[in-house]
Amino acid sequence: MGNKEDCSSCGKGLIGEGYSIFDCPNCGENIIGRCRNCREHNTPYTCEKCNFTGP
Repeated sequence: MGNKEDCSSCGKGLIGEGYSIFDCPNCGENIIGRCRNCREHNTPYTCEKCNFTGP
């Protein structure tokens, strides 16, 4: 299971500017991390708790 310091899409560490960390918009029980690159390219992520997939 990833952590809030890793991108939920690509798994890279969340460093520098432009990343975001937020609760899953579906279940609110898992933390989603998004690196700048995946955010800018709308790379999908999946919540490990409820399997919600978002852009």
